[in-house]
Amino acid sequence: MIKTAILDHIVINVGSRMDRAHNLFADLGFHLTPRGHHTLGSINHLMMFPGEYLELLGLPDNAADLRPELAGAPVGLNGLVFKSDDIDATYAHLQSVGLAGYPPKSFSRPVALSDGTVRDACFRTVAVRPDRFAAGRLYFCEHVTPDLLWRSEWQFHENGVTGFRELLIVAQDPEIIASRLFRAIGARRDKPADTGESSEIVIDLSARMTLRIQTPAAYQDQFGDLARRMDGRSAMFGGVRFHIEDMSETERVLNVQEILYHTISPDSIAVSNDAFDTLLLFSH
Repeated sequence: MIKTAILDHIVINVGSRMDRAHNLFADLGFHLTPRGHHTLGSINHLMMFPGEYLELLGLPDNAADLRPELAGAPVGLNGLVFKSDDIDATYAHLQSVGLAGYPPKSFSRPVALSDGTVRDACFRTVAVRPDRFAAGRLYFCEHVTPDLLWRSEWQFHENGVTGFRELLIVAQDPEIIASRLFRAIGARRDKPADTGESSEIVIDLSARMTLRIQTPAAYQDQFGDLARRMDGRSAMFGGVRFHIEDMSETERVLNVQEILYHTISPDSIAVSNDAFDTLLLFSH
């Protein structure tokens, strides 16, 4: 188990279609925070869980030049973000292991609170060099004002989701992705690296949250027609699995909204969405 890395959030890049993405995830039974407007130019909605969150991240119309790293990224699961208590120290670590990209960024966005006041949520982030982690954006976030995000009124979801359970990473060479991930987060493996014909590597981030790095063949065997396409990529984020308390509540929400879902095991259902190239899994 990794004790030095704590998941902060997972990102879905929605491009310029934030309204459509908001409506989709609301129909899926998530409670979304009000739209945020970053000083960097991007916009977002969050789905908050205890300790972490899912972020829909996009750009306003005609604003591709504001954040080129988003404008040029594929739509879909796009970012894996870990917590940092000291972003400058994190950047120094990334430099020491040859993974550092640009220096840390500081930015903020206004947050309207239930008492009518507005405060600025402030963040500092630093990312791994894009060419060193082919699956997507791997970065770290220091929350200067965490109390403005983790608010109780935003943590109940009608679909019964209580948090993340697994992030799937699909890679032609799982070992490369795993080794660079371990270097980035400053952790060591509990056991020697898998070698030979291993089709997946499983990394425990906590008692309930894992990263599963699979070969394309293993991913395809598991999900069949629901699997997202590699489209020439050497690695990608293949899907996110949520923990739910009551399968019947999740199914009720999906049925009311007439959202197609697939039962993939006695305790798991899947929603595959082509518009945002995402595979969403809900497991009890």
